[in-house]
Amino acid sequence: MIRFEIDKQFQEQVNETLLKQTTLTALKHLNITESIGLTILIVGNGEIQALNRQYRGVDAPTDVLSFSAGDIDPDTGERYLGDVLISYPKAAIQAQAQGHPAAAELQLLIIHGVLHLLGHNHATEEEKSLMWGLQSEILAKLDLNIEVERNE
Repeated sequence: MIRFEIDKQFQEQVNETLLKQTTLTALKHLNITESIGLTILIVGNGEIQALNRQYRGVDAPTDVLSFSAGDIDPDTGERYLGDVLISYPKAAIQAQAQGHPAAAELQLLIIHGVLHLLGHNHATEEEKSLMWGLQSEILAKLDLNIEVERNE
């Protein structure tokens, strides 16, 4: 089950149906066929900055954080992948800088976060090439022609 938790201040700007479809498209593209659980949280800069500081030692807001779990729900047998947190303010700024809608940026960040939950990374050029390629493929399935190359 895919759960969404959208901070009250961003609920009017976020299309949950679009983001759910994005998540499902990403999972399908990545051949995830079993029943899984994950949570997508749309938060403000303060919350994501606190978590970024706590878990990554970086005292600044970031666009997306992923926390893998991999636990099995004993009642349903469903594998819980983890949580993806996205800063709506960072996403909106990045979208404006890239010249596309905030919704498209949220879609890109969800794809990025889901890839991290599934073990993908971009620490090396080889890993980055694979991950960015997958992001581009999923964006194409969503008919989104946006740039995935960013300065990390």
